[in-house]
Amino acid sequence: MIKQRTIKKLVKATGVGVHSGQRVQLTLRPAEPNTGIIFHRVDTPEMLDFPAVAKTVGDTRMASVLQNGQYRVSTVEHLMSALAGLGIDNLHIDVDAEEIPIMDGSAATFVFLLKDAGIVEQDAPKRFLRVKKTIEVSEGEGEQAKWARLEPYEGFALAFSIDFKHPAIDSTASFAEIDFGKDSFVDQIARARTFGFANEVEMLRGIGLARGGSLDNAIVLDEYRILNADGLRYDDEFVKHKILDAIGDLYLIGHPLLARYVACKSGHGLNNKLARALLEQEDAYEIVTFDDEAAIRQAEVLNRDWRLA
Repeated sequence: MIKQRTIKKLVKATGVGVHSGQRVQLTLRPAEPNTGIIFHRVDTPEMLDFPAVAKTVGDTRMASVLQNGQYRVSTVEHLMSALAGLGIDNLHIDVDAEEIPIMDGSAATFVFLLKDAGIVEQDAPKRFLRVKKTIEVSEGEGEQAKWARLEPYEGFALAFSIDFKHPAIDSTASFAEIDFGKDSFVDQIARARTFGFANEVEMLRGIGLARGGSLDNAIVLDEYRILNADGLRYDDEFVKHKILDAIGDLYLIGHPLLARYVACKSGHGLNNKLARALLEQEDAYEIVTFDDEAAIRQAEVLNRDWRLA
């Protein structure tokens, strides 16, 4: 059967929260089968749990934020993207502040951490969520319209279009697509960094955001150009980062998807709205496992990065 996965050993990392500016220690711990992904605040009077599921998302301004009462775990999407890309089903994630560290602004550091910890299969079938009918959500009209949808597909693929009307972004690709059965998340998506605009920094800091942002953890643009001396990592890094975010946001559905995601100018809020819309329609999906030889042969192409060394 295709099995669930966790990590072999505990690993730690330290970084800064991109929005809070706080120093954060992150600890990844193995978890038992069928645990799922659970974030824990270890700096609170008693350790608080934040299950990584769509209904616990309480804020989507510039990040996906999990909520438990008055407490939060913010900016979970890049780590969630790495977990989805490497097929990790079960994990405990401890943080001693309200935000996951931004690292270099991509998912690459988290991929490195997970591979350093080692990935191990568990004696339980991996449970996929198969989309059975198309679900779509949208916001705005005309040029302001944004939308995202999930379509039935035997595999997991994502296609994304952006339109920022900025010369440096417009000079790169405005569309990208990845199919987990053919393309490598690690090679083609994981290193794409978050990006922001220098003229918005003061406004964002005024509302408690972007206090830890810098050229070390984001692509920063002025009105005309990219300010990072080393330029882009991919020719289409902007749109690929939006795909990276979407992978993380969609993994908050709670299972790896069998679906095709297609979106235009979507963000964390619309991605969460899509996840919730899917889960609210019980006839729109089913939970499946692959435990016989024919099914396993079919599923071997689902994600090329899931092969263990």
